[in-house]
Amino acid sequence: MSGAASGRDAADRGAPRLERADQLYGRLLASIAAGDAVGDARLRLGDGRTSRLALERWLAPVDRADRAALTLALDPVLDIGCGPGRHVAALAASGRVALGIDLSPAAVRIARERGADAILRDVFADVPRKGWWGSALLLDGNIGIGSRPQTLLARAAALVRPGGAVVVETGPPHQPLRRRRVRLEAGGTVSPWFGWATVGARALTPLAHAAGLRRGQVVACGDRWFVRLERPR
Repeated sequence: MSGAASGRDAADRGAPRLERADQLYGRLLASIAAGDAVGDARLRLGDGRTSRLALERWLAPVDRADRAALTLALDPVLDIGCGPGRHVAALAASGRVALGIDLSPAAVRIARERGADAILRDVFADVPRKGWWGSALLLDGNIGIGSRPQTLLARAAALVRPGGAVVVETGPPHQPLRRRRVRLEAGGTVSPWFGWATVGARALTPLAHAAGLRRGQVVACGDRWFVRLERPR
C-alpha cells in the first residue's frame, strides 16, 4: 500500500461520521429512553462554542416551568416540534386535547409510547385542521426552526383560529435576534450544519407584529421565559 493511500485511510478513520440532524437527534433520544449512555451530546455553534443537549429533560415529565407555559395555551393545542412529547402527554393526562408534530420518527414513536397523540409532519407541510387550533406551542427553543422566526410565527398564526394564541419560549428579555449555523454532535458523529435562531422576549415583539400577532402575557419561571402571542379575532 502506498504512503498516500495509508494517509488517506488514517484521515478517514479520524473523520467524524455524518448523520442527518433528525436521525441523529432521534437516535440519541431512543438510546437514552432505552437506558443507554450517549456520551457528550451537544449543539455546536458556527463560532465553535458548544452547549449540552437537554435530552434527559425532554424525556422527563413536565417540570414547573413547562406547566407555567401550558397555562398560557388555549385548547385544542398543537405542539410544533413536539420531540418525545412531554408537553402533549401532560396535556392529554389532564384531559386536554393536543397533537404534536415532529420531523423525527424516533421522537414521534417515543411520544406515542408515553400517551401523546403525535404525527410525523413538517410545520410547513399539510398540518391537520389548519385554522382550528386554539393555540400552537413553540417551546424548547423551537422558535429557532429554520432560522426564520417571523416566517414561522406567520405559519403558526395561520394554524390557530382567530382569537387563538401562539405560546413561544424565548431567551431573556434583553437577548437580540441572532441567526446562526449549528450542528449536532455526539460520540464521533456530527450532523450537517443547519440554520437556527434565538430571540429574546423584547425582540420577539416586532416579529410577532409582522406576523399578525400581538404580544400578550409574559411569564418567567426560573431561567426560562414564555410569551403568549395572540391572533386577533
